[in-house]
Amino acid sequence: MRKLSISGRERRHMHIRKKVSGSARKPRLSVFRSTGHIYAQLIDDENGVTLVAASSLSADLKDALASVKPAERCKLVGKAIAERALAKEIETCVFDRSGYAYLGRVKALADGAREGGLKF
Repeated sequence: MRKLSISGRERRHMHIRKKVSGSARKPRLSVFRSTGHIYAQLIDDENGVTLVAASSLSADLKDALASVKPAERCKLVGKAIAERALAKEIETCVFDRSGYAYLGRVKALADGAREGGLKF
């Protein structure tokens, strides 16, 4: 039988997901980081539903992100997801860094979400 190859980030993500889970009252703020963009979503794991989402590809953010450095883009995406969450009366969440190191763009997104009013 052939073993599946799992990357270090995927292994760390599985380890984190064993402990971190979201609910309707306190959803999970999940982050995905690609080489060019960043995506964030608030997820209710009990019902398997995405409550709020924002990314650097969002149409309403595209103009604001055009001439900004990557870390600043992530901060703006964090603020956007916080605004959308507060509009749906979500004030607290659990942060899921998805196996990425908590520095750089991931940290900037978390800081932006905190500045926007989310608590975790």
